[in-house]
Amino acid sequence: MDFCEGGELHQLLKERRGAVLPEQQVLDYFVQLCLAMKHVHDRKVLHRDIKSQNIFLTQNRRVLKLGDFGIARVLNSTMELARTACGTPDYMSPEICDNQPYNSKSDVWSMGCLLYEMCSLKCPFDARDMRGLIIKILRGTYPPLPRTFSSDLTGLVANCLARQPSQRPSVNELLALPLIRKRIERFLSDAQHASEFAHT
Repeated sequence: MDFCEGGELHQLLKERRGAVLPEQQVLDYFVQLCLAMKHVHDRKVLHRDIKSQNIFLTQNRRVLKLGDFGIARVLNSTMELARTACGTPDYMSPEICDNQPYNSKSDVWSMGCLLYEMCSLKCPFDARDMRGLIIKILRGTYPPLPRTFSSDLTGLVANCLARQPSQRPSVNELLALPLIRKRIERFLSDAQHASEFAHT
Protein backbone atom coordinates (compact mmCIF):
# COMPACT_ATOMS: atom_id res chain seq x y z
CA MET A 1 0.00 0.00 0.00
CA ASP A 2 1.37 3.41 -0.97
CA PHE A 3 2.21 5.96 1.69
CA CYS A 4 0.30 9.17 1.00
CA GLU A 5 2.26 11.94 2.68
CA GLY A 6 -0.07 14.59 1.23
CA GLY A 7 -2.94 13.47 3.46
CA GLU A 8 -6.61 13.43 2.52
CA LEU A 9 -8.23 15.48 -0.22
CA HIS A 10 -10.73 16.54 2.46
CA GLN A 11 -7.91 18.24 4.39
CA LEU A 12 -6.57 19.97 1.29
CA LEU A 13 -10.03 21.41 0.56
CA LYS A 14 -10.38 22.64 4.16
CA GLU A 15 -6.98 24.35 3.92
CA ARG A 16 -8.21 26.39 0.93
CA ARG A 17 -10.24 28.62 3.31
CA GLY A 18 -12.80 29.46 0.65
CA ALA A 19 -10.35 29.86 -2.27
CA VAL A 20 -11.51 27.42 -4.95
CA LEU A 21 -9.07 25.12 -6.73
CA PRO A 22 -8.02 26.02 -10.28
CA GLU A 23 -10.10 24.15 -12.89
CA GLN A 24 -7.01 22.41 -14.28
CA GLN A 25 -6.19 20.94 -10.86
CA VAL A 26 -9.80 19.80 -10.38
CA LEU A 27 -9.71 18.06 -13.77
CA ASP A 28 -6.33 16.44 -13.05
CA TYR A 29 -7.75 15.02 -9.81
CA PHE A 30 -10.98 13.92 -11.47
CA VAL A 31 -9.29 12.10 -14.36
CA GLN A 32 -7.20 10.16 -11.81
CA LEU A 33 -10.36 9.26 -9.90
CA CYS A 34 -11.97 8.12 -13.17
CA LEU A 35 -8.94 5.94 -13.97
CA ALA A 36 -9.02 4.41 -10.48
CA MET A 37 -12.76 3.75 -10.75
CA LYS A 38 -12.36 2.26 -14.24
CA HIS A 39 -9.92 -0.25 -12.75
CA VAL A 40 -12.45 -1.04 -10.00
CA HIS A 41 -15.61 -1.18 -12.15
CA ASP A 42 -13.94 -3.23 -14.90
CA ARG A 43 -13.46 -5.89 -12.21
CA LYS A 44 -17.16 -5.70 -11.23
CA VAL A 45 -16.42 -4.06 -7.87
CA LEU A 46 -18.52 -1.23 -6.42
CA HIS A 47 -16.57 1.07 -4.08
CA ARG A 48 -19.72 2.43 -2.37
CA ASP A 49 -17.93 5.04 -0.23
CA ILE A 50 -16.31 7.59 -2.53
CA LYS A 51 -15.76 10.80 -0.55
CA SER A 52 -13.00 13.36 -0.03
CA GLN A 53 -11.87 11.59 3.18
CA ASN A 54 -11.15 8.42 1.15
CA ILE A 55 -9.07 10.18 -1.51
CA PHE A 56 -5.41 10.35 -0.53
CA LEU A 57 -2.62 12.48 -1.97
CA THR A 58 1.07 11.79 -2.45
CA GLN A 59 3.79 14.14 -1.21
CA ASN A 60 3.54 16.76 -3.98
CA ARG A 61 -0.29 16.62 -3.78
CA ARG A 62 -0.52 16.12 -7.54
CA VAL A 63 -1.13 12.36 -7.54
CA LEU A 64 -4.34 11.02 -6.09
CA LYS A 65 -4.99 7.54 -4.65
CA LEU A 66 -8.36 5.96 -3.97
CA GLY A 67 -8.58 4.19 -0.62
CA ASP A 68 -10.85 2.56 1.94
CA PHE A 69 -12.51 -0.38 0.25
CA GLY A 70 -14.03 -1.40 3.60
CA ILE A 71 -17.59 -1.57 2.26
CA ALA A 72 -16.79 -2.39 -1.38
CA ARG A 73 -18.85 -5.12 -3.01
CA VAL A 74 -17.98 -7.54 -5.81
CA LEU A 75 -20.85 -8.22 -8.21
CA ASN A 76 -21.31 -11.54 -10.00
CA SER A 77 -21.89 -9.73 -13.28
CA THR A 78 -21.97 -6.20 -14.60
CA MET A 79 -25.77 -6.43 -14.79
CA GLU A 80 -26.24 -7.43 -11.14
CA LEU A 81 -27.69 -4.85 -8.76
CA ALA A 82 -26.64 -4.40 -5.12
CA ARG A 83 -29.24 -3.75 -2.41
CA THR A 84 -27.42 -2.87 0.82
CA ALA A 85 -27.81 0.79 1.84
CA CYS A 86 -24.39 2.04 2.86
CA GLY A 87 -21.93 4.85 2.25
CA THR A 88 -21.51 8.35 3.64
CA PRO A 89 -24.90 10.17 3.61
CA ASP A 90 -23.73 13.36 1.81
CA TYR A 91 -22.56 11.30 -1.19
CA MET A 92 -25.41 8.75 -1.32
CA SER A 93 -27.19 8.37 -4.64
CA PRO A 94 -30.96 8.88 -4.99
CA GLU A 95 -31.48 5.16 -5.64
CA ILE A 96 -29.80 4.25 -2.34
CA CYS A 97 -31.78 6.97 -0.51
CA ASP A 98 -34.96 5.57 -2.07
CA ASN A 99 -34.03 2.02 -1.01
CA GLN A 100 -33.80 0.86 -4.64
CA PRO A 101 -31.31 -1.61 -6.14
CA TYR A 102 -28.21 0.11 -7.54
CA ASN A 103 -25.12 -0.55 -9.62
CA SER A 104 -21.87 1.19 -10.64
CA LYS A 105 -23.83 4.33 -11.58
CA SER A 106 -24.25 4.91 -7.84
CA ASP A 107 -20.46 5.32 -7.60
CA VAL A 108 -20.66 7.80 -10.51
CA TRP A 109 -23.16 9.87 -8.47
CA SER A 110 -20.66 9.94 -5.58
CA MET A 111 -17.93 10.96 -8.05
CA GLY A 112 -20.19 13.82 -9.15
CA CYS A 113 -20.64 14.90 -5.52
CA LEU A 114 -16.86 14.83 -5.09
CA LEU A 115 -16.30 16.77 -8.32
CA TYR A 116 -18.78 19.41 -7.12
CA GLU A 117 -17.00 19.53 -3.74
CA MET A 118 -13.62 20.06 -5.42
CA CYS A 119 -15.10 23.03 -7.32
CA SER A 120 -17.11 24.65 -4.52
CA LEU A 121 -15.36 23.36 -1.36
CA LYS A 122 -18.68 21.99 -0.07
CA CYS A 123 -20.97 19.05 -0.80
CA PRO A 124 -23.81 19.67 -3.27
CA PHE A 125 -26.45 18.41 -0.85
CA ASP A 126 -26.47 19.77 2.67
CA ALA A 127 -29.12 19.67 5.39
CA ARG A 128 -29.46 19.81 9.16
CA ASP A 129 -30.74 16.27 9.49
CA MET A 130 -30.85 12.99 7.59
CA ARG A 131 -34.47 13.42 6.46
CA GLY A 132 -33.74 16.85 4.99
CA LEU A 133 -30.62 15.51 3.28
CA ILE A 134 -32.49 12.62 1.67
CA ILE A 135 -35.23 14.98 0.41
CA LYS A 136 -32.59 17.23 -1.20
CA ILE A 137 -30.80 14.27 -2.81
CA LEU A 138 -34.07 12.84 -4.17
CA ARG A 139 -34.96 16.24 -5.65
CA GLY A 140 -31.49 16.47 -7.15
CA THR A 141 -31.25 20.26 -6.91
CA TYR A 142 -28.03 21.89 -5.73
CA PRO A 143 -26.55 25.43 -5.74
CA PRO A 144 -24.76 26.40 -8.98
CA LEU A 145 -20.98 26.12 -9.16
CA PRO A 146 -18.87 29.27 -8.95
CA ARG A 147 -18.82 31.08 -12.31
CA THR A 148 -15.06 30.69 -12.57
CA PHE A 149 -15.62 27.13 -13.84
CA SER A 150 -16.25 26.35 -17.52
CA SER A 151 -19.59 25.22 -18.91
CA ASP A 152 -17.91 21.89 -19.82
CA LEU A 153 -17.05 21.22 -16.19
CA THR A 154 -20.47 22.41 -14.97
CA GLY A 155 -22.06 20.05 -17.51
CA LEU A 156 -19.86 17.19 -16.31
CA VAL A 157 -21.11 17.68 -12.74
CA ALA A 158 -24.73 17.79 -13.97
CA ASN A 159 -24.26 14.55 -15.95
CA CYS A 160 -22.81 12.70 -12.95
CA LEU A 161 -25.62 14.05 -10.74
CA ALA A 162 -28.48 13.01 -13.06
CA ARG A 163 -31.24 11.68 -10.79
CA GLN A 164 -31.93 8.63 -12.98
CA PRO A 165 -29.00 6.16 -13.05
CA SER A 166 -29.73 5.40 -16.72
CA GLN A 167 -29.05 9.09 -17.51
CA ARG A 168 -25.63 9.05 -15.81
CA PRO A 169 -22.49 8.16 -17.79
CA SER A 170 -20.46 5.10 -16.90
CA VAL A 171 -16.84 5.65 -15.87
CA ASN A 172 -15.72 4.43 -19.31
CA GLU A 173 -18.03 7.01 -20.92
CA LEU A 174 -16.57 9.71 -18.67
CA LEU A 175 -13.06 8.75 -19.77
CA ALA A 176 -14.13 9.04 -23.43
CA LEU A 177 -15.19 12.69 -23.01
CA PRO A 178 -12.72 15.08 -24.73
CA LEU A 179 -12.39 17.13 -21.52
CA ILE A 180 -11.17 14.01 -19.66
CA ARG A 181 -9.61 11.93 -22.45
CA LYS A 182 -6.93 14.51 -23.31
CA ARG A 183 -5.61 14.41 -19.73
CA ILE A 184 -5.20 10.62 -19.42
CA GLU A 185 -1.68 10.58 -20.90
CA ARG A 186 -0.45 12.73 -17.99
CA PHE A 187 -1.08 9.84 -15.62
CA LEU A 188 -0.67 6.62 -17.64
CA SER A 189 2.28 5.47 -19.73
CA ASP A 190 1.48 3.96 -23.14
CA ALA A 191 1.91 0.46 -21.70
CA GLN A 192 -0.34 1.21 -18.72
CA HIS A 193 -2.94 2.75 -21.03
CA ALA A 194 -2.92 -0.31 -23.31
CA SER A 195 -3.24 -2.65 -20.31
CA GLU A 196 -6.04 -0.74 -18.57
CA PHE A 197 -8.08 -0.01 -21.69
CA ALA A 198 -7.89 -3.61 -22.89
CA HIS A 199 -10.68 -4.25 -20.33
CA THR A 200 -13.08 -1.64 -21.71
